[in-house]
Amino acid sequence: QVQLVESGGGLVQPGGSLRLSCIPSGSIFSINSMGWYRRTPGSRRDMVARIFSDREPAYSESVKGRFTISKDNANHTLYLQMDKLEPDDTAIYYCNLVCQPNSGSPYYDYWGRGTQVTVSA
Repeated sequence: QVQLVESGGGLVQPGGSLRLSCIPSGSIFSINSMGWYRRTPGSRRDMVARIFSDREPAYSESVKGRFTISKDNANHTLYLQMDKLEPDDTAIYYCNLVCQPNSGSPYYDYWGRGTQVTVSA
């Protein structure tokens, strides 16, 4: 069973920075992509950034130029460097992984439990 654990959230003032981490565990044979999503109360979970094995990362328009997604290929740890944070960035941030847990298995979608990011003066 693949599990994802996010960390790095917290309270930060507008203009500040945070770095989120997502550490996967369990059996992972092949990764298609990993990403960060966020959700505010009453809204759906929206993509923030996504990193692929065969193309450039993708970002939502609202975070382009401020957030950077990266991945440690040695242990599959996913990061999200968030700079110039704004109050509208306040949300629960979730890590996502699309992978084959074993050779020959289908690709599955996995989610972490989320980490709270609050941007407030």
